[in-house]
Amino acid sequence: MAKESIKARQRKREKIVAKFAEKRAALKEAGDYAALDLLPKNASPVRLKNRCQLTGRPKGYMRYFGISRVIFRDMALNGLIPGVKKASW
Repeated sequence: MAKESIKARQRKREKIVAKFAEKRAALKEAGDYAALDLLPKNASPVRLKNRCQLTGRPKGYMRYFGISRVIFRDMALNGLIPGVKKASW
């Protein structure tokens, strides 16, 4: 499980990216790269990292569900994810 500070930093970046999204798009379209440099570094969506919403784990992230493979497996085995069951043949 990731530290709370790491998860908080990620949430902060997500808010900043959402706040400056329109402004960044307008500046990019206008080609004003000097003004883009003046925006906060965390306003760039490239700085976001896919993390599990429950644990903050950065590796083994399943984009479709928004959680890590470990949590996905636990939830699937407990029947918490509709339509997902353990394969057996």
